[in-house]
Amino acid sequence: MIGILTDVTKCIGCNKCVSACVEENGLGEHVPNRRQNGDGLGSNRWCSVVPAPKQSYVRKQCRHCDEPACVSACIVGALTKTEEGPVVYDAGKCMGCRYCMMACPYAIPRYSWEDALPVIKKCKMCYDNRIQQKKQPACTEACPEGATVFFWDRDELLAEARDRIKKNPDKYNPHIYGEKEVGGTGVIYLAPKGVDLGFLGWSDKMPEKPLPDLTWGVLKKVPFEFIGMGVLMGSVYWITGRRREVAMTEAEAEIQAARDKVAAEEKCAEDKESSDE
Repeated sequence: MIGILTDVTKCIGCNKCVSACVEENGLGEHVPNRRQNGDGLGSNRWCSVVPAPKQSYVRKQCRHCDEPACVSACIVGALTKTEEGPVVYDAGKCMGCRYCMMACPYAIPRYSWEDALPVIKKCKMCYDNRIQQKKQPACTEACPEGATVFFWDRDELLAEARDRIKKNPDKYNPHIYGEKEVGGTGVIYLAPKGVDLGFLGWSDKMPEKPLPDLTWGVLKKVPFEFIGMGVLMGSVYWITGRRREVAMTEAEAEIQAARDKVAAEEKCAEDKESSDE
């Protein structure tokens, strides 16, 4: 599987990774929302650069967990784990339940509060527009300092991380963030010596066991309640989908009516010109 190594010791906070992500994915101008948590992420900002201890900076994005809790929590299959590694989503399937937001241990997925029919959005590691074309993500390609580096093989990524720590023990925190936490992640972090990345969601108490296993261990104890909730949310999803279909049909009807009106006016003008002649 593929992955990204983010080396906090190299990040200068230039935000070129953010700009590249915005341009590549057509995210447009960022409009902060009071419901977001102030870390720069949002429905139209899938990565951000935030201050870290000891006057350093660090990039925040989806960790693309090897066994993602968000995928396990999504009851309509809007979130999926690809064979290559990235966790992607289908906004057309999302019903806005926000279970994935509650399940994610790193608080990454964001809700598009600004939309009439809000959905979840997050980094997809440029899966559709780059990875499938055998290109690296826009963010890693844009980084001028090599602070965030793309690897086509996660094992090579981990080998590189271990090698950097071994060669520079006085420079790096010996912990590789994302190597084992919640089953491992596709985005790995190295921090400067003495810097704890707990503010990014990493925790000493975070289990190595994948969260989906823990989640289903609890859900198995309340199968009837969960099934009932699934039926309820499935019904909500169907209703939301029907509303979208109706809205699309109405919009198409309005567009067609406008076209018909223009065509009628043009024909009327032509007929008038003919009669004048």
